[in-house]
Amino acid sequence: MLVFGRRRLLTVLLQAQRWPFQPSRDMRLVQFQAPHLAGPRLGLESGNGKGVIDLNAFDTTLPKTMVEFLEQGEATLSVARRALTTSLPVLPQSEVTFLSPVTRPDKVVCVGMNYVDHCREQNVPVPKEPIIFSKFASCIVGPYDEIILPPESQEVDWEVEMAVVIGKKGKHIKATDAMAHVAGFTVAHDVSARDWQMRRNGKQWLLGKTFDTFCPLGPALVTKDSVADPHNLKICCRVNGEVMQSSSTSQMVFKTEDLIAWVSQFVTLYPGDIFLTGTPPGVGVFRKPPVFLKKGDEVQCEIEELGVIINKVV
Repeated sequence: MLVFGRRRLLTVLLQAQRWPFQPSRDMRLVQFQAPHLAGPRLGLESGNGKGVIDLNAFDTTLPKTMVEFLEQGEATLSVARRALTTSLPVLPQSEVTFLSPVTRPDKVVCVGMNYVDHCREQNVPVPKEPIIFSKFASCIVGPYDEIILPPESQEVDWEVEMAVVIGKKGKHIKATDAMAHVAGFTVAHDVSARDWQMRRNGKQWLLGKTFDTFCPLGPALVTKDSVADPHNLKICCRVNGEVMQSSSTSQMVFKTEDLIAWVSQFVTLYPGDIFLTGTPPGVGVFRKPPVFLKKGDEVQCEIEELGVIINKVV
């Protein structure tokens, strides 16, 4: 699984020619592993796909998980900014395995029916309030890990989504203050077992959304100050190279600020919490006839400025 991720990374970046993202000196935080280093570590994805800067080598006092990094707020972010402007050794892509930029969050908050064009696809009205559900954190995998088809489902579908990562604890957050609670953004794949989502389990969505490996994330947590406008980004999903979803985050019904304000009425948000903000049209279940993922498929989810994740179905 991990060998696949390392080998395919550079080739897939070259394949994504419609609007490839351009890594730069912006802040792109990652979690990674390397054979010669103990345990997971924090890093910075370097420009032009050259590799990873090891933040834990730059400052040995830094935590080694993203949740702990975010919990310390500005103190750790300032260290990462300093590392970004310093000439530091770069670990080549071939020597690292990218993990999900956030692992073991307190919660994964998901939003249904949050793209205007996705609502049109289903011939349903645009929601007047956010439709909220959840995935268990145990379904999170890395940006180049495999998606495992569960034998319990015959209707596994794709959904590219922009993910928002919370950086600051809060409750009853006003929309005008919401971005102060955001650490950054990343690419998510909300893999969905439609039979369990739409017909089984009393039509409750949870089980159909939360099988193991059903939430690839990454490749990096791109800090909010590195994204020009998170609500005006091209978003795309390809299956075996064929474009299935292509839209813009401008189609989102409820923007990041609205979602944070809405959800924080009910629950306290913690650093590392993840919001999956909905998917555009083009999912398999609404095609005529429906199309579902099968063994051997390869799914690429890409968002402008954030990057591309690639997951093989096994």
